This record gives sequence, structure tokens and C-alpha cells, in this order.
Amino acid sequence: MEITGDIKYVGVNDHEIDLFEGMYTVENGMAYNSYVIMDEQIAVLDTVDARFGEEWLKNVDCVLGGAAPAYLIVQHMEPDHSANIAKFMEAYPNTRIAASAKAFTMMKQYFGTDFSDRQTVVKDGDTLSLGRHSLTFVAAPMVHWPEVIVTYDALDKVLFSADGFGKFGALDVDEDWACEARRYYFGIVGKYGVQVQNLLKKASALDIETICPLHGPVLKENLGYYLDLYNTWSSYSVESEGVMIAYASVYGNTKQAALLLADKLREKGCPKVVVNDLARCDMAEAVEDAFRYGKLVLASITYNGEVFPFMREFIHNLTERNYQKRTIALIENGSWAPAAARTMQKMLEGCKDLAFTEHTVKIMSALNEESTAAIDALAEELCKK
Repeated sequence: MEITGDIKYVGVNDHEIDLFEGMYTVENGMAYNSYVIMDEQIAVLDTVDARFGEEWLKNVDCVLGGAAPAYLIVQHMEPDHSANIAKFMEAYPNTRIAASAKAFTMMKQYFGTDFSDRQTVVKDGDTLSLGRHSLTFVAAPMVHWPEVIVTYDALDKVLFSADGFGKFGALDVDEDWACEARRYYFGIVGKYGVQVQNLLKKASALDIETICPLHGPVLKENLGYYLDLYNTWSSYSVESEGVMIAYASVYGNTKQAALLLADKLREKGCPKVVVNDLARCDMAEAVEDAFRYGKLVLASITYNGEVFPFMREFIHNLTERNYQKRTIALIENGSWAPAAARTMQKMLEGCKDLAFTEHTVKIMSALNEESTAAIDALAEELCKK
């Protein structure tokens, strides 16, 4: 794939993987992206997952056409991008590695060597001339590892964005960008909103026409759309008006309450209502929905004096990703000592800028006239806020 006249794509598609990072379902696989800049001095940007080393090296060799690269630029040391550094340096022994100081420390940990005789240590604002192409390195610590740098090519106005603007899914599959990019962002990068905001501020000073991430498609058109979404996500702002209901039920009574609330919200004209059964849904999808919409309803049985384990896991996923700036409603069920609402609110007490609804629904075993009326009142309140 040709990105520009001088920049070529040499990445690979992975359809063997079922769980990315051991936890994220990827039905359409993953792409591990790598790029080559052809110039007086040739630079290769990043490697790929270990399982695709031979395929990647063949891709690189095909583009090089017998030429020797001057630099391997390592932007991110996570193994899906760095696993083939040693193989590459063995294949091209005269190549230097350009990377941050922290990246070289990690190379020593992974490969037993930091390639000390072939290091070019770069930091924020450093430049590297390849000839016509001048590269500027931008430090992006904790987006989402501490060693990360991104690279800007001034000639072709290309930002090589490391894991920023990445998404789940191989490149030979046609799917909506935002859905899988959102799930990827909040699952993997979501904790580091402040750091992403810092990077976006630096990027705003650059004249960018193309974004080349390490996962997902190269972005060339309507860049404002992608940048706006990243700004919304990383500032924890509400992307879409609507209500997400997450429930944990054992015998179906809490589920019935959650579905009843969803029906009432729709009847009252709520713009969007999404319901997730936390025992059965993709947890990453549920987390994505919680960050996408402005209102979240948590409905759980009382279990061992607390909440059902799937609800506990869900809330933990939110809090460790700095969940904030949302309206929260609570539904609890308990046959003799309801405690779920109190537990859920306590679990969220460290989150910033959460507003809890006036109405909390308490169910004693099963819905009755009183709790049904409470659900109706909660629906009315959620539609007004």
C-alpha cells in the first residue's frame, strides 16, 4: 500500500487472534501497522507481532528493493509492535535505532541488549533528516506506555501516531471506524485522558494531512472528525445523548426492572437507550457504552452483602479508567437486606463530577406496585436531566 509517493505500508493482518491483549474480543482480527519512508536515508517505523515476523520482513524487503535502511524508528515497545526488533537488526546490521531513552531500557529487558552501538536516542522536539523528509519526534508519555514517541513528517504532513487513533480489526475487513476505535480507546487508553489531551495540544500545532496509526486504517479524509472524537473521549465529555442501563440479575427480577425502565424511557422520548446484561455481554462493549452516553443506570441484586460479581467488575472497569462527568441512577434488589445501591455508590465515590439521581429504586425480591411506580419516577427524572 502506498501512503504517499515516498511512504509505503508494510504491516500485516492477523486473523488468527481471538483475544487482543488476552481480554478484548476481536472478531475481525487485528492489524499491526509498519511503514517505510524512502529517501536518501531510509527509515522503517516499528515492527509487528512476533508471529508475523517473517511476513513483515518480506514486506519490508519488497519495498526496499535491495536498499539498506538507515534507521528503525521505534515509537512504542509493546510486543505487538516491537517483537521483531532483534530480527530486523540482525537482517540489517548497519541500521541504527531511533527511540526514546526509556524504549532502549525496555529493549534490554526484552532482548538482553539495548543495541548500544547503534542507538540514536531522541526526545521531544528532536529532528532527524532523511534527506527531503525531516522527521520531528513528539514525546507522548503514557499514551499509553511511558516510552512512547510519535513522529511527524513535515514534507508529506504525516503524523505517525503510535497507538493513538488505533482500532480493533484487520485492514481487509470493512467495518465502522468509530465503534471499534471507541472500544479500543476506552479499553486500552481510556485511563490516560490527560496525557492524550497533552498530545492533542502538541498535534494541533502541526499541519497534518494523514494519520498513520499502529493499528487500524490510515486516516486521510475528514481528519477533523477523528480529532474531535479523540478530544471528546480524552476529555471524558459526553459523545451522545442517551441512557445506558447495565444490569446484573440472577432469577430475572432485576432484569425485568431494567427492561421496564428501558421501555418507559423510550415511551418518554429518550433519544437513545442501550441495555447490557453484564453476565453475558462483551464487557469492553459495556464500558464503551458507559463512556459514550451521558446517563448510566446500574441495576444489581444484593449478593453476599454487596453487589453481584459482574457488576463489581463493571464498576471497577469504569473507575480504573477515570469515569466522570455523568449522571448515575441506581436500582437495587434484595430479598432481606438490600445493600447494592449503597455499595455501588461507594465504589464510585472517587469519580469526579458524578451526579446521582434523586430517585433510587429498591426492589424487595420482585417488582410490585411501589417499585414499579419508582421506576416510572426514575424514567421521568432521567428524561428531564
